[in-house]
Order: sequence, then C-alpha cells, then structure tokens
Amino acid sequence: QVQLVESGGGLVQTGGSLRLSCAASGNIFSPNAMGWYRQAPGKQRELVASITSDGSTNYADSVKGRFTISRDNAKDTVYLQMNSLKPEDTAVYYCNIDRLRPPRMDYWGQGTQVTVSS
Repeated sequence: QVQLVESGGGLVQTGGSLRLSCAASGNIFSPNAMGWYRQAPGKQRELVASITSDGSTNYADSVKGRFTISRDNAKDTVYLQMNSLKPEDTAVYYCNIDRLRPPRMDYWGQGTQVTVSS
C-alpha cells in the first residue's frame, strides 16, 4: 500500500499562485510516475502534469507555461507550482503515483480544492 497526502490548496484570485505538495509513504515502488490530476464539477478527471522517477515531465496543453511539476525523490514528494491561475483552473486536484512496471498499479490521494476567483 502507498499513502499520498496532499496539501497546499486554497482560494486565490485570478493571476495568483499556489503550490501543491504531495508526500508519498508506505511501500513505494520504483520506477514510478507521480502526477497531478484535477476534476471540476460535472467534468471528467484529467491529467494536469506528471513526472517520472528520472525527471521526465508531461503537461496538459492548458497549463503549459503556467504550471511546473517537480519532485524530491529523497522525500518521495511531488510539487505543483501553479502560476497565472485562471478561474477555469478551479477543481479538486488529486495526486497519483503510478507503477511503471508490471504489475501495473496506482494510488490516489484524497484531493485538495483549488478555487480561483475572478
């Protein structure tokens, strides 16, 4: 089992910044990819950004140039720096860790609310 604990969500005005953190604990597998997903009301959960153990990153087109994902492997923690926030970024943000080798498995955090006011 892997536990993921997110922090850093909140309310911010348009154009503001937030930094999300997600700390993993338990039987952490490697190699892995850690990522952030989000789900807005009435919409499907979508990938925001992900980063592999060796540092390869992937971003949704909607956040490129505004969000930056990073990780500290020594702390098993992933971060999401969100700048120039827009109201459409409002969602519950979920942390995910995905095993990159068979058997595939992944775990989710409980989610943290990000609200961007206009």
